[in-house]
Amino acid sequence: MTASTQPVPPTAAPLRTLRLSLVPPLHPPLTGPAVALVDPTTPPPRPPHRPGPRPAPEGPRRRRPDLFAPAWSVRADLPDPRATGRLLFTTVLEALAGRRPLSQVQRLASPGVHAALVAGRRPVWCAAGTAPLLLGPVHVCEPVDGVAEVSAVARRAGRAHAVAARLEGIDGRWRCTALSIG
Repeated sequence: MTASTQPVPPTAAPLRTLRLSLVPPLHPPLTGPAVALVDPTTPPPRPPHRPGPRPAPEGPRRRRPDLFAPAWSVRADLPDPRATGRLLFTTVLEALAGRRPLSQVQRLASPGVHAALVAGRRPVWCAAGTAPLLLGPVHVCEPVDGVAEVSAVARRAGRAHAVAARLEGIDGRWRCTALSIG
């Protein structure tokens, strides 16, 4: 074995040895009674709003005879929300494209949603062009009994657009109470 004695290049730094030193804590250790970190006079924060179950309906027809207002329906009395969502999305998109009158949406939507569709602007991607509107599969989420949130992807001329709605069971059928077209 041959040992070579080549000089160390000047750019290499010499090795340093590490030294461990203990640093005393900045604060003395806690002794004595526990300290309250929360002011007891401050009320706790409110939990986020989560809709709960609706009140139980009354009677065989699920409404009181003295009230003529619409009655909430339970999920067992309602049809498939996926089929209703597909019908709603198809009707709304065809109405916004000018292929059917907006009055056909009225039976599927609440008065506020229908009024917003009549008064609002039509999305350019929906109103312009002759390419067919293709609606993808409808996804359903039921957060509460008698409420369904449906969404789908609408495609036109190679572009994808999100469509979502909230359906509520009223008088034994689904009614759209909120609609979003992206």
